[in-house]
Amino acid sequence: MKVLFLAPQPFFVERGTPIAVRFAVETLCQAGHEVDLVVLHGGEDIAMPGLTLHRVKRPPFVGEVPIGLSPAKILCDLFLVATAFRLLSRKRFDVIHAVEESVFPALAARAFRRFKLVYDMDSLMGDQVVEKWPRLAPLRRLFAAIERWPMRRADLVMPVCAAIADRVRALAPGQTIQLLPDVATPVAAASPNAGPVLDLRTVVGSATTSIALYVGNLESYQGTDLLIDAFAQLPPGCDCHLIIVGGRPDHVEAARARARAVRAGERVSLIGPAPLAHLPALLRQADILCSPRLKGVNTPMKIYAYMQAGRGIVATDILSHTQVLDQSRALLVPPGAAAFAGAVAALAADRALRERLGVAAARYAEEEYGADAFQRRLLAGYATLLDEHSALPRLSMVTASARADQLG
Repeated sequence: MKVLFLAPQPFFVERGTPIAVRFAVETLCQAGHEVDLVVLHGGEDIAMPGLTLHRVKRPPFVGEVPIGLSPAKILCDLFLVATAFRLLSRKRFDVIHAVEESVFPALAARAFRRFKLVYDMDSLMGDQVVEKWPRLAPLRRLFAAIERWPMRRADLVMPVCAAIADRVRALAPGQTIQLLPDVATPVAAASPNAGPVLDLRTVVGSATTSIALYVGNLESYQGTDLLIDAFAQLPPGCDCHLIIVGGRPDHVEAARARARAVRAGERVSLIGPAPLAHLPALLRQADILCSPRLKGVNTPMKIYAYMQAGRGIVATDILSHTQVLDQSRALLVPPGAAAFAGAVAALAADRALRERLGVAAARYAEEEYGADAFQRRLLAGYATLLDEHSALPRLSMVTASARADQLG
């Protein structure tokens, strides 16, 4: 099939949605589909058989594309829409695979083109708007009604987590749904020649101190302030050091200032971003992996990598985590600094507990969120788009087990 894949993100960059997009595109191309991928400005060009990459021009006065909704992001999206419509005017596509907000122009395009529509849902957009701008809370019902439109009109909805799938079932009864969680540690998506991996022991300066690690951006919803505050509250006898990997330079400096302000500077090190290719090795060097996220329903991609690493995990007891983690695979605590500090101290003092939780998490990640499971789910979803006139040989990778795995 000919697929127009709309991904309103910079690409390729080493962060959540672009990583998932790359892995999805690779899967479709390997299955024999022809994919035209439209992405925002910024990022690294990639090439593979079956893929044509279309990068939109950078809008005036816009630099780096910010995470989340913003005026700059909306302007970037408008440039993506213009590129997508130019492609639709020149070429016929069997499928439009629309990530997040790109589903709305894809639906509008049905006024003059016939195609199957896949809605790739990474979040509940209406909830995100209200979380970012609480003053818009009175409009929550309007946002839900707008979001219900693509849920009902798409041919296939692919939610990233069970909570979003449940929302789709409630708002669009009878819709075809294929759950598509992120893949655990998609190392194949990383940039080559990333250089040597940082030795975390050299950062800590001790061969015996327990190492706690956080990896990810430092946006407020990630709870890194909570995490730093927790290390300020560790009991005096707890020999544990926190290393934070990731974040924009301004966010890193703000986090350092936070650590100094709460007198945790000696327990906390911020080293900035590291290449995605280094992620598995960095995680394996840690004793404890931390996810202090404060809100959201979609599971962070790093949780799958954390699980695969086989280390003790401490995470906040929120839906974003509990869809994947339970107390047999992690220590789940209320989102507060004192509770988080207690869980970190417990894991730092109990190697057997860390190993038990880590082994259980790694086994679950391999069974449910490995590369094979991701490919099987994606191709099973695409199999539902076929009718008697479609090119069946192009889905030769879809097996009977893949069809059985469909969740609808």
